[in-house]
Amino acid sequence: MHRGGRARRQYSLWLGFSLLLLGLGCSGEPAAAPESTIPATASKPAAPESTIPATDSKPAAPGSTVPAPLSRRSAPESSAAADSRPVVIFLGDSLSAGAGLPAEEAFPSLIGEKIAAAGLAYRVVNAGVSGDTSAGGLARIDWLLQLPVAVLVLELGANDMLRGLGTSELYANLQAILDRTRAAHPEVRFVVAGMRAAPNLGPEFVRSFDGVYPRLAREYGAVLLPFLLEDVVGDAALNQADGIHPTAEGHRIIAEHLWQVLEPLLLASG
Repeated sequence: MHRGGRARRQYSLWLGFSLLLLGLGCSGEPAAAPESTIPATASKPAAPESTIPATDSKPAAPGSTVPAPLSRRSAPESSAAADSRPVVIFLGDSLSAGAGLPAEEAFPSLIGEKIAAAGLAYRVVNAGVSGDTSAGGLARIDWLLQLPVAVLVLELGANDMLRGLGTSELYANLQAILDRTRAAHPEVRFVVAGMRAAPNLGPEFVRSFDGVYPRLAREYGAVLLPFLLEDVVGDAALNQADGIHPTAEGHRIIAEHLWQVLEPLLLASG
C-alpha cells in the first residue's frame, strides 16, 4: 500500500476511535454530549493565569516553551520584562499542550530546544490548552498579543471537528486570530498546522475541513504544515494508551517535521 493511503487509513482509525470516545461514556452507554469527553471552552476569555498551563517542578530547557509557574506570573509582560527576545507562540489544543506528558516533552518545548541549539534569538511560549476549539483560541489571543510576537504557530481545529462544528465557523475563527495578530504585530510570520477530517464524516465535510488550512496559508502568506500528525497518527507505538495523544517519541517526530518548515522562517526573519 502506498504511504499516503496507509497514512489516511491509520488516520481514519484514529479519528474513528476519537469519535467513539465522544459518543460513548466509560461504561459504554451513550454520553450526554461531546462536551462530556472534551472540555468546553469558556464563553469569556480566560484570565491570564488560566490560559497557559503551569509548569511542573522540572527545570525548563534553554529556549523552553514552558512559562514561569502561575504563582509568579500576572501578565505576559512579567516574563517579557525579563526576556525581551521575540516570541514564537504555539496557539493550540491538547496536542500543543502535550496532554499526558511533562511539559518539556511536548513538541513546542522541543522546538524551543532546537531554537536554542541553533543560536537563534527567539523564545517560545506554549499557549496550548487541552480541549480548546478555534473559538477558545480566539478568546485567548488578545492577551497573548501583549507579547512581542514574531511567529504564530496556529494549531487548532481538531476539537471543532470532533464536536461537529461547522467549517465556516472554524475558518472565521482562525481568520480572526490571524487578523488580530497581524494588526497587533504587522511583521509577524504565520505557520499553519493542518489537520484532517475523519473520512466517515462524509466527503463534503472532509473537503471543506481539509481545505481550511491551505486556504488560510494562501490568503495570509503563511507557511503550511499540511498535517501535524504525519507519521504519528495510528501508530500504537507513538501514541499513548488513549490512542489519541502522541507519546514523547511521537512529539519528537512532530517537532522534527515542524522544524523543517519553521527553521527557514526563523533564519529568514532573524
